[in-house]
Amino acid sequence: MHKTDNPEPSFHYICTRAEAVEKINTHDRFFVSNCGCREGNEEGCKRSRMDVCLFFDDKEMTGTGSDWKQVDRAFVDGILKEAAEKHLVYRPFRYNKDRTRDQGVCFCCDDCCGYFGGDEWGCDPSGYIEQTDMDACTHCGECEAVCYFNARKMVEGKLVIDRAKCAGCALCLDVCPEDCIKMVQRDGS
Repeated sequence: MHKTDNPEPSFHYICTRAEAVEKINTHDRFFVSNCGCREGNEEGCKRSRMDVCLFFDDKEMTGTGSDWKQVDRAFVDGILKEAAEKHLVYRPFRYNKDRTRDQGVCFCCDDCCGYFGGDEWGCDPSGYIEQTDMDACTHCGECEAVCYFNARKMVEGKLVIDRAKCAGCALCLDVCPEDCIKMVQRDGS
């Protein structure tokens, strides 16, 4: 799931919700399509709605889903609300021919998204990584449920973190009732 040894940036990368909103705020035109992963799942998606592939323009459309259309900012805000409520991973994607520029943002889940089953496009981790204050952690396990990367596990009633698996999505931070998680710069970012 994480970056391969390829020196070129992957097509997709992980970011936090704040980073996704910042990217979205730099644009004034938006387009969406249905998520190809969600459409391809015979049972549909158990986690979120279908129309969550967001594009910043209508050039080089690389989406895999149907129902491509232009939308307004209120529609985009609805996707952001859905992403926050359903604990979706913010996964921007770059232009295939220019990996220095973002073309849009996917909002991915652990139910049907191809990314979590192995993605031929590749995906780079966020420039951030979790940092948990274990003295303040009550080992409630809330963060384990949203860690689709298996970096956070409950073992014999205690939270165990494998930071090597942390993709930097910050979903754990969003659900922590003790507010003992923060995102810090990943080494080498």
